[in-house]
Amino acid sequence: MTQIENSTLGIVGAGSVGASLAYAALIRGSARHVRLFDINAPKVESEVLDLAHGTQFTGSSDITGGTDIDVLTGANVVVITAGAKQKPGQTRLDLAATNAAMLRSLMPQLIERAPDAIYVLVTNPCDVLTMVAHKATGLPAPRVLSSGTVLDTSRLRWLLAKKAGVSTSSVHALIVGEHGDSEFPLWRSATIGQSPILDWVNPDGSRFSPAELDHIATDVRDAAYQVIRGKGATNYAIGLSGARIVEAILSDEGSILPVSTVLTDYHGVSGAALSVPCRVGSAGAIPVAGTPWGDEEQRRLLASAVAVTDAYGKVAVG
Repeated sequence: MTQIENSTLGIVGAGSVGASLAYAALIRGSARHVRLFDINAPKVESEVLDLAHGTQFTGSSDITGGTDIDVLTGANVVVITAGAKQKPGQTRLDLAATNAAMLRSLMPQLIERAPDAIYVLVTNPCDVLTMVAHKATGLPAPRVLSSGTVLDTSRLRWLLAKKAGVSTSSVHALIVGEHGDSEFPLWRSATIGQSPILDWVNPDGSRFSPAELDHIATDVRDAAYQVIRGKGATNYAIGLSGARIVEAILSDEGSILPVSTVLTDYHGVSGAALSVPCRVGSAGAIPVAGTPWGDEEQRRLLASAVAVTDAYGKVAVG
């Protein structure tokens, strides 16, 4: 049996994101066992029951959960989705104080029950909360990560693919930095197939211009706000993104994903959690040191570090 077949995924929070993550993980077979925890008994019990009713048709078939945090005992990966929800007009950093206090109370309880787990933060602001969780637990930085800009990267690739007339999987481009307003794309290494992004010829004969790429990057940055205005929350895409990260960890894939973890001397950044290309596997997230950066990308990375560090400073304790 492979590691993924013997593994347990614990999810904290049965709200729209946590339930969507559980749903995606079951369908994709991301883990052998899925455990859902929430303090709202009717919510978590009904979500588990609804998911269990469909397990004839899923890749994994073992879903349990409840209000007893012991349900997460022995989990190999714990994904934290619980917290205050982002409201229309509210930035991710606005959520920092409320969700940081929740996380400081929660993390010791989780470590007691799953001391060997890799911890993945989805709750926003995920970069700041990664720093909070890292300090609260004392775990090595690779074992405390967030979903970071994995979803932003998927949004970017989808928009580029639509314009280029190709499948999303044929687009290779990354969003990095803060999962928020200072995030930015790594255009210098972006390709469609084997073609650099600026050399690609679209079906109508046009090419991407720097101005058009900047506009696409802005659309990516603001995509969550558009979804939140229309339906109150983002949940399906982040659920799928979270399941993909879980798979990379449990199968020890070594996949390169732009997750966020506390950096040490990475292009001049130390102590801040930012999304950069990371090798994601059973040890957690290891930043890839050889990623090429231009002067403008370096400037924007440092600006992201300042934004995240400033936000962390407002919620830091001790």
